Amino acid sequence: MNRNDLNAVATAMVGSGKGILAADESTPTIGKRFALIDTESTEASRRRYREMLFTTPGVEEYIGGVILYDETLRQSTSDGVPFAKYMADAGMIPGIKVDTGAKPLAGFAGETITEGLDGLRERLAEYYELGARFAKWRAVINIGENLPSDFCVQANARALARYAALCQEANIVPIVEPEVLMDGDHSIARCEEVTNAALAALFAALAEHKVVLEGIVLKPNMVISGSGAADRAAPAEVAEATLRTLKAHVPAAVAGVAFLSGGQSPEEATVHLDMMNKSGDLPWELSFSYGRALQAPVLDAWRGSEDNYAVGQAALFKRAKLNGLAHGGQYDTSME
Repeated sequence: MNRNDLNAVATAMVGSGKGILAADESTPTIGKRFALIDTESTEASRRRYREMLFTTPGVEEYIGGVILYDETLRQSTSDGVPFAKYMADAGMIPGIKVDTGAKPLAGFAGETITEGLDGLRERLAEYYELGARFAKWRAVINIGENLPSDFCVQANARALARYAALCQEANIVPIVEPEVLMDGDHSIARCEEVTNAALAALFAALAEHKVVLEGIVLKPNMVISGSGAADRAAPAEVAEATLRTLKAHVPAAVAGVAFLSGGQSPEEATVHLDMMNKSGDLPWELSFSYGRALQAPVLDAWRGSEDNYAVGQAALFKRAKLNGLAHGGQYDTSME
């Protein structure tokens, strides 16, 4: 793929009011989600749950791409159609999570480095053959007393850039995700300070690695108060601080920005996205790449029962549509 082809894929993922469904939970993570609804996590139950998501009638109007886990990319619908083919035929681009998780950063207590670069070139070639046209890699930045260190920020930025360069070499669009966690009692001002540092390091590293910005999607956190903060910032302040940070660091060449929800409630994530898009002209598509903020209502509706299959699909369609409207700045809380 050349620059234009990469850009076409990236734009299809987040353009035209669409966003990305993050359905790339690892087997242990989805096991925890299933436990909350008293559902056993087996290969069959995970396949059926994700089939419910992907085959939701009309969801392709609002979902331009779906991030899959390795197991899911190799699975098929009940009719035997590989999930990747089913999605592509429906107009949703299949993607794949390729990192192997955030692991303790040696010598830096409380900090992590995301692993998975070893053998990545070969894995990307296989994933392309299986139908994936974009990939995702998540870096994790903790805020705490004397955290994050500059070394942690720089190390994760360089890993993201190496991953992104390998993706583009393999004709795969990289989602670059430098997540500053909202865990903690920090203020929105502290989140903004750390997010500024993370984005500055990321784009410096992407430039060093000759990554084509027109062929990436940035998946950042919103600039938001810590989940345990005593006085959490209001939606207008979150929108203002997030846009200020993006405008300071994200070049206009970037194809799109697709926010992670990062522990926000489904409604919070939608309100914040809408307020940003109501602010006027922006140089990039400002979209969503939500996991829990799209799936939590689905899991609650489905609860592992075939009798609730259609109800689960209705829950996903509603949240996808509301976020699609927020992408265009056309959402209102009365729609809930």
